[in-house]
Amino acid sequence: MFTSLSAYIGGFIVLILVARAIWIMRTEARRDDRGTPRGIAPGTGYTEIQSDYSSGVGGGNQLTTRVPQDPQEYARAFVPKRAGKHKE
Repeated sequence: MFTSLSAYIGGFIVLILVARAIWIMRTEARRDDRGTPRGIAPGTGYTEIQSDYSSGVGGGNQLTTRVPQDPQEYARAFVPKRAGKHKE
């Protein structure tokens, strides 16, 4: 009895998850942003992002991150400066 009950409950949960996934995908497909690019247009210069952190009296940190607007320069930031030598 408990085996069939747990199977029914499990099947019901899976059915709810599948229905929710279909609902989300249909909602995303109906959005009006088709054809508009994401992010900012490629260009020169940097976008500065400031992040402030305060931790009580006298403590805290401020960080300014400069993100290049050139996609190639942005990609180079994730490549190591020198190539490692791998032995296969």
